[in-house]
Amino acid sequence: MSIWQDMPPLTALRAFAAFADAGTLAAAGAQTGVTHAAISQQIRALEAHLRVALVVRSARGLVLTEAGRDLARGLADGFGMISTTLRALTADEGLRPLRITTTPAFAGGWLMPRLADFRRHHPGVDLMIDASPEVARIGPEGADLALRFGNGRWAGLEAQLLLRSSVVVVAAPALMRGPVASVADLAGLPWLEELGTSEATAFLEKYGVTRAEGHGLTSMPGNLVLDAARDGQGLAVIARAFVEGDLAAGRLVVVHEDNEREGYFIVTRPGVQRPAVKAFATWALRAAA
Repeated sequence: MSIWQDMPPLTALRAFAAFADAGTLAAAGAQTGVTHAAISQQIRALEAHLRVALVVRSARGLVLTEAGRDLARGLADGFGMISTTLRALTADEGLRPLRITTTPAFAGGWLMPRLADFRRHHPGVDLMIDASPEVARIGPEGADLALRFGNGRWAGLEAQLLLRSSVVVVAAPALMRGPVASVADLAGLPWLEELGTSEATAFLEKYGVTRAEGHGLTSMPGNLVLDAARDGQGLAVIARAFVEGDLAAGRLVVVHEDNEREGYFIVTRPGVQRPAVKAFATWALRAAA
C-alpha cells in the first residue's frame, strides 16, 4: 500500500506544523505567508481528514490535544529532515563549478581576454571551461551554459544573443598576391581549419569551389588557427569579432565576408538557473555590449 493513499494534503500538514511551532494562528500565518483564517481552515480540514481532534478551541485561542502534540512532533521531525536535505542540496549546488562549453576559437578569441574581469566581479565562482569543437550536452551531468555560434534555435534550450558577428575569411597580407574578384580566386591558396570542424570545407562547398591540387588544408586546434593565419600559412574562416584587433593592426585582411549567420549565443536549459549561471550570463552580456 502506498504511503500517499491516505496522506492528508501537504498544505494542511504544513499549516498545522506552522501553528504547532508558532503557538498562534497569526504567527503561523506570518511564517507561511497566508492569513490566520487560512491556517484555521487548514487545521479544520486536517481534523476532518484524520477524524481526530488536534486542537481545543476556546475564546483564548487554540490549544493542542494529546493527538495534536503527537502529530506536531512527527511533523517537526519530518519537515526538519526535509529542510536539512534541501539545505545540503542547495549548498552542494552552490559549490559546484560553473561548467561552460564553447569552441577553442571563441574561448581564445573572446572569452579568455575578458575572463579576468569576470573574476574581479565574481571571485567566489569556480569555473570549468570545456573548449572543444564537440557540441556538449547542456543539463544535469552536462554543461551549465554554452557559448555557441548559430541562429539561436536549439531544440529544448533557451538562447540569448551575446555577440552579433559576421563570418570572414582572413589571411596575412603577404599571402594575398592580388585582388580577389570571387571566391574561386581563393581555390589556389592553402586553407586552415579548426580541428573537429568543417568550416573551411563547408565555406568552399557553399560557393561550389574545389581547392586546387597541391594546396592542402591543415587542421589544428582552434587556438593555433589564428597564429598560423597571421604567419601567412593559409586562409582561415572565423567570426569577425575575434579578429578585429588583427584587422586594425594590419596583421590580417578580410578577403571575404558572410553576413548570413547571426552570431554567438548564451545557451542554457529552460527553467530557473542557479546564481552562478545567472551571474556569468549577466556579465557576458555586459562585456559584449
